[in-house]
Amino acid sequence: MKTCPFPVIYEYLSKQRFPKDAIAGAKVTHIWTQDLSISRHIAKASNIVNIVTDYQDMIGQVDAILLARDDSQNHLKMSRPFLQAGLPIYIDKPLATTIAEAKKMYSLEQYAGQIFTCSALAYAKELTLSPKKLDSFGPIHFVNAITPKYWETYAVHIIEPTLNLFKTKTKHIKSASTHKSKQITTTSIIWDSGLITNFSALGQSATPIKIEIYGQNKSEVLVFKDTFFAFKKALEEFIAIITKKKKPQKKEDVLHLISIIEQGL
Repeated sequence: MKTCPFPVIYEYLSKQRFPKDAIAGAKVTHIWTQDLSISRHIAKASNIVNIVTDYQDMIGQVDAILLARDDSQNHLKMSRPFLQAGLPIYIDKPLATTIAEAKKMYSLEQYAGQIFTCSALAYAKELTLSPKKLDSFGPIHFVNAITPKYWETYAVHIIEPTLNLFKTKTKHIKSASTHKSKQITTTSIIWDSGLITNFSALGQSATPIKIEIYGQNKSEVLVFKDTFFAFKKALEEFIAIITKKKKPQKKEDVLHLISIIEQGL
């Protein structure tokens, strides 16, 4: 794991203790990547027993699929055989960058809720506030959410937590505009509720993922920090849905999120 090309993964995993901090009741047993040497490296680092050279070989061998790739342009092609086989599938964020592409995937579902997709940051404790805490801001009219990297892959990390925080205020878009400058994309939305949200992806600019909330009584900046907690929670949510302990996520909510991503394009 020390030689993982993403040092942050080793950094946050090294703070955990396994198997104590592992998820109970589920185990990753098979892996496929586009490169056999990469598959072997991940399998060795993550204690995955089976490496397959064709991802469709997993069908009949597993109970569910993690499509852990953020190249959304390949999601439809790669998810198709698993959806047609009836396997529940967790598709990494974003599911798609257009409504049309997302609807193609949903059309392949063999049953409602077969697809699960999210930004794990939707479950980040730092980006979640209780109703009582939200009330302490007084009327909230402006939210500014910022992420590093690129709109297509990272905007979802700030859009989904913001929509979760302000569910009743972000149902209907009154107007939206997008501005681009070099690597930076900013989409501003005025909602029917009167709330204004700015979502910005800053390319290579150094910034944490954060949500700034401006209320009549006070303002506060929520900064994402605990990657392991959020990723684990998201996986636990997927497992809870598969095992019928929780209801599937609503397709309408996912399409609403994707409509904002598409606006930013």
